[in-house]
Amino acid sequence: MYTLPIEAFKSIETPFYYYDMDLLRDTLNIYNSHLNKHNYVAHYAVKANAEKPIMDEIRKAGFGVDCVSGNEVKLAIKYGFSPDKIVYAGVGKSDKEIKAALKAGIYAFNCESVEEIKVIGELAKSMGKVAHISIRVNPDIDAHTHKYISTGKKEDKFGISPWMFEDVLNVIQTSNHLELIGLHFHIGSQITELGVFKTLCQRVEDLQKWFLDRDVLVESLDLGGGLGVDYVDPVGNPIAKFDEYFDIISKNLIVRPGQSVHFEPGRAIVAQCGTLISRVLYVKKGKGIKFAILDAGMNDLIRPALYHAHHKIDNLTSTGRKLRYDVVGPVCESSDFWDKKIVLPETNRGDLIAIRSAGAYGQVMGMRYNQRDLAKAYYSDDLKK
Repeated sequence: MYTLPIEAFKSIETPFYYYDMDLLRDTLNIYNSHLNKHNYVAHYAVKANAEKPIMDEIRKAGFGVDCVSGNEVKLAIKYGFSPDKIVYAGVGKSDKEIKAALKAGIYAFNCESVEEIKVIGELAKSMGKVAHISIRVNPDIDAHTHKYISTGKKEDKFGISPWMFEDVLNVIQTSNHLELIGLHFHIGSQITELGVFKTLCQRVEDLQKWFLDRDVLVESLDLGGGLGVDYVDPVGNPIAKFDEYFDIISKNLIVRPGQSVHFEPGRAIVAQCGTLISRVLYVKKGKGIKFAILDAGMNDLIRPALYHAHHKIDNLTSTGRKLRYDVVGPVCESSDFWDKKIVLPETNRGDLIAIRSAGAYGQVMGMRYNQRDLAKAYYSDDLKK
């Protein structure tokens, strides 16, 4: 259903990102159907992909945004997102960023330390504002994902541990410029063992009871994001397991009258609509292996070098016999490889290579290491014209 326009690719300088906007819209529609069914709210995680055409579609779908820097907040407002749909997380918000967000009138600060809450209160007081605070709780749950994208264990730098709640509540309740509106949870990214989300729901209820025992009912329960996508078979499974995910949430999360439930999807929305397209520069013979050297490298998509992440690789222009290759990039680092000893049709100079599932944490993390050019983006809507 979602096919790549290979003929159009042949005349475009590589490497570049290609976005299937039909797939993005279908993903948003399916996600929205679940939100509407349960009266949930979504804030798209800008860090996954901040390209304007992508964010335009997300805004049209009615999503708010989840930001983790002051510049993301500014960008979201520039792209037309209403400030009252913006949540702002991050362990290291600067005074400048906090003041700008207060001035904009965002929905909530997802706060990650007692010290941060105190600073926000002081800055809000100096501006004559009231800051809406959502406590980012560290629930000490192992999300069974890569250690670099786990965010909910007690040894992670993120969030406020339950033993700190007394201090947090004291700071908020003794200030006229802070209002506690929510509890926020985000336990990691690329979570494929969905039973973890049942555990999260149970933990949310346990932690809510601490506040209810003190006559505090928060209006917002924010479960963050983290739902994984299929990096192994992205063509066969272009849509994440939203049915199973929301079924688990709806059956296990206890929501009290007056409370709203929020989510912060990122990867699950945009990962599969994006593909990095590259050309083979050379095929080099090594000892017992052939190297397919591409013109796309870790500067274009850093996930494999940073996380040892897997992306499915397809040769789009060869139907030859199957051979094994180490597929590598041009950057002067040994970590600049896409995959090793993978089977591809016989590959030659000039062949077009697709690196799949690149819509999340791909272009947005692009850099100019080795003074390489940033990869451009092309969109299916434009290539149809």
